[in-house]
Amino acid sequence: MSTEPKTVPKAVAGPSSFLDDRIGAGDFIKRNMRKIFPDHWSFLLGEIALYSFVILLLTGTFLTFFFKPSMSHVIYDGVYAPLRGVGMSEAYASALEISFEVRGGLLIRQVHHWAALLFIAGMMIHALRVFFTGAYRKPRELNWIIGVLLLTVALFEGLTGYSLPDDLLSGAGMRVTEGAIISLPVIGTYLRFFLFGGEYPGDDVISRFYSIHILLLPGIILALVSAHMVLMWVQKHTQMPGRGRTNQNVMGAPFYPAFMLKAGSYFLFTFAVLAGLGTFAQINPIWLFGPYSPADISAGSQPDFYMAFLEGALRLMPAWEVNLFGTDQAGTLPLSVIIPALVPLGLIITGMILYPFAERWITGDNREHHIVDRPRNNPHRTSIGMSVVVFYGVLWLLASNDEIASTFHISLNTTTYAGRVLVVVGPVLAYIITYRVCLGLQRSDAAIIGHGVASGVIKRLPDGRFIEVHAPPSEEAEAHLRGKEAVPTLSAHDGAGIPPKGMRGPLGRLRVRMSTTYGGEKVPLDEGHNGHAAVESGDDSPLRH
Repeated sequence: MSTEPKTVPKAVAGPSSFLDDRIGAGDFIKRNMRKIFPDHWSFLLGEIALYSFVILLLTGTFLTFFFKPSMSHVIYDGVYAPLRGVGMSEAYASALEISFEVRGGLLIRQVHHWAALLFIAGMMIHALRVFFTGAYRKPRELNWIIGVLLLTVALFEGLTGYSLPDDLLSGAGMRVTEGAIISLPVIGTYLRFFLFGGEYPGDDVISRFYSIHILLLPGIILALVSAHMVLMWVQKHTQMPGRGRTNQNVMGAPFYPAFMLKAGSYFLFTFAVLAGLGTFAQINPIWLFGPYSPADISAGSQPDFYMAFLEGALRLMPAWEVNLFGTDQAGTLPLSVIIPALVPLGLIITGMILYPFAERWITGDNREHHIVDRPRNNPHRTSIGMSVVVFYGVLWLLASNDEIASTFHISLNTTTYAGRVLVVVGPVLAYIITYRVCLGLQRSDAAIIGHGVASGVIKRLPDGRFIEVHAPPSEEAEAHLRGKEAVPTLSAHDGAGIPPKGMRGPLGRLRVRMSTTYGGEKVPLDEGHNGHAAVESGDDSPLRH
């Protein structure tokens, strides 16, 4: 499709003229309503998170009308008979009231919970798409950082919302949170008193989490989402390699009407999926868990998936601690809590923020990139990403080590020791396997360019041999494959064979070595052959083998 629309639809021209006559914004409206958006299914992954956030705001607003964020003790006298006469907090009682007595309350509460899960899952998938395709490169580093911060804030937003019903399951999660907070050196006790208003559990934590959940964190998320969208709009969208696509153009459909219709349909589809889940898939049945009591625990309790990595890290970590100055009188650092609470998430978030700058430093690539990479064409980057995925996945899986042990009749100690090995060995194996797979896929692409595509047609040659006729790839497919670019590398020497000034020291030599390993062309594409000529002439061309 053309990169520049030829005409302006009447539906855009009319309002534009109206606004231009009054506030002088006609050209701005026309230009942006006809902005071109690339057409690729992977670009819609981020919109899942956006639409889930909109649904979260709508359903959350409904729930605030009925939820009472108070830890005042009440005796339940509602319609749910098994808990009638049981003492509980007012927050838990109001959550039961929403579930059983407010018309549509249970549906909205479950849609809200499913939307929260989809919101975070959508951001994770979107972040993986951006990382694996290199869409974070110049000039989009700032937008990448905003996205990482958005994901981090969303994790804490989910944690605070998860704790609000004050049931036994959320209370167990809150107890883990309190333990992680108080383990932090110096600031831990101050943070604990700030959030809980005194000794755990205190009387203020629900009201304070409520304020954080509905005011502070949503405001931050809304600001970050707005900044993310504005930057994306100004910098224009990336696009996949293909015929006619360059770093100077954008090929796709205009914002109005094509993209608006697509986005509107996709929003309705997302809403329908969440409504279906809220209707037919029960989630967080708080009436089965009962009210929270610090003296009670439950077996098999699991957090939502986005916090499972913390639970898994806590379960895998050995019981290490350090007594300062050799005595517990001076204070104890519980490494068994500090390390799981800070290291896994800290490594992932910090690594994500620094990666665009580290890659640019290693490769020396300061160009603007508006054409993204296919993941296979940067095997080291893809391998690093898969290592992180496996690292997170092992921690997530081992958050259920008790359930695994019970279900498969395995010793709990065995699952724990196996997890300690897998959390180290798993990412290494993932790196090696992914790297080899990427090279194999590159060889497959080179074979298509060099030898064509198998047609399924068998032909007998005059000498009696049988071969399969290969056809050349389509122009679009060949352009997609030839969009591959070698990962840039630093030069260790200038034209005279002398190392550049910045590459003469130990750090410079390390940088060149890293650049040589990370970048370069791993599997060059062949020049290809004239497939039509080979098929017609019947010669023994490599195109046909």
